[in-house]
Amino acid sequence: MGRLFGTDGVRGRANADLTPELALAVAVAAAHTLAESDRSHPPLAVVGRDTRASGEMLEAAVVAGLTSAGANVVRVGVLPTPAVAFLTAEAKADLGVMLSASHNPMPDNGIKLFAAGGHKLPDEIEMRIEAAIEANATTAWERPIGAGVGRVHDLLDGADHYVQHLVGTVSHRLDGIKVVVDCANGAAAEVAPVAYREAGAEVIAIYAEPDGLNINDGCGSNHIDALREAVVEHGAHLGLAHDGDADRCLAVTADGAEIDGDQVMAILALAMRETGALTQDTLVATVMSNLGLRLAMSAQGIRLVETKVGDRYVLEELRASGLALGGEQSGHIVMPAHATTGDGVLTGLHLMSRMAQTGRSLAELAAVVTKLPQVLINVPVGDRIVGAAAPAVRTEVERAEAELGETGRVLLRPSGTEPLVRVMVEAATEATARSVAERIADQVRAASPTA
Repeated sequence: MGRLFGTDGVRGRANADLTPELALAVAVAAAHTLAESDRSHPPLAVVGRDTRASGEMLEAAVVAGLTSAGANVVRVGVLPTPAVAFLTAEAKADLGVMLSASHNPMPDNGIKLFAAGGHKLPDEIEMRIEAAIEANATTAWERPIGAGVGRVHDLLDGADHYVQHLVGTVSHRLDGIKVVVDCANGAAAEVAPVAYREAGAEVIAIYAEPDGLNINDGCGSNHIDALREAVVEHGAHLGLAHDGDADRCLAVTADGAEIDGDQVMAILALAMRETGALTQDTLVATVMSNLGLRLAMSAQGIRLVETKVGDRYVLEELRASGLALGGEQSGHIVMPAHATTGDGVLTGLHLMSRMAQTGRSLAELAAVVTKLPQVLINVPVGDRIVGAAAPAVRTEVERAEAELGETGRVLLRPSGTEPLVRVMVEAATEATARSVAERIADQVRAASPTA
């Protein structure tokens, strides 16, 4: 068996790569692995899903796997990923399972797992779950019978409980703010408009009619053109775009300019520092965040800590160092005081709260970050490790870094899942960034040509 877990759970085409049989096997292994430390009570699992039609099929498989392993299951239905994490913690469950492929198109689906407390799993636990799947496939595991088989209960007010939690985190009412929210025909469709309205905002919801097939279809955080148009058409103060499972939040200004996760983090970091909530005056971001964010934070006296790509690594750094804010350029923003994972609706609430508090527009607040032009080239290679580590490639990278100095940045990394080397360059002008990126990409191609 190859590596099952990617940067955010198990993902693939539903009923092709991600089959009900695999979902059942993952559920059984997760129940054994995550509940093995305490056998004084039957394990408890919280299971939720996004709006994909395949989620119904996979939910049935996951619930069957969990109950066959002796775990009791609380089904919460269609909810955002951070809501499942929140309810896992609230219920003091041993594990949580979210069925979602996030921003991916509808044919895909995925399994995201949470440990007790609603926290994402570290690599070591994922490896143990994969080992358990292999062991269970070759050796019959002991199955409970009779009263030992798990039971299933449905939680009908999980969304209400989650919304009340979110609204309770906001320090300033949103009265007078008009917002257009793109729900991606996904898990945000019910929760996001309700949360924003309860906090005081006037809400216009678009792409909030999921039918099981239209999730992320030309909408959501990966497709914001319709949101831009709607914000301008309705004369709204801003727009917010979520992805299929609502753990991301991107924004647009009143005139339709995109505000990415880097700018959102900067706005929230300054707001939190004012109240003393920004622990150690430190923000956590990945290496993919724009150099403009680092320069802006430095100018404001805020330290920036970088991690590998993936919100799980941001989360690990936040927990390890006791920090209060982190995220990704893609719009995964984590505020550990209120959530154990990235939460798009929480982010939207706090972004609008900052607007309400200061009386400033989103464009004015985002102006603290001047983004440097960024060019990303995905280079197909025969061997991604060789392509990234070849001496000629390293020499070209060093030459580029010397040229750019403090005015730019080079990031070279092999893809974790594809035969690609990613070359990212930031510079004072796009022409410079592209020229430097192409030079490095040429060296990568020469070092490891495709067949």
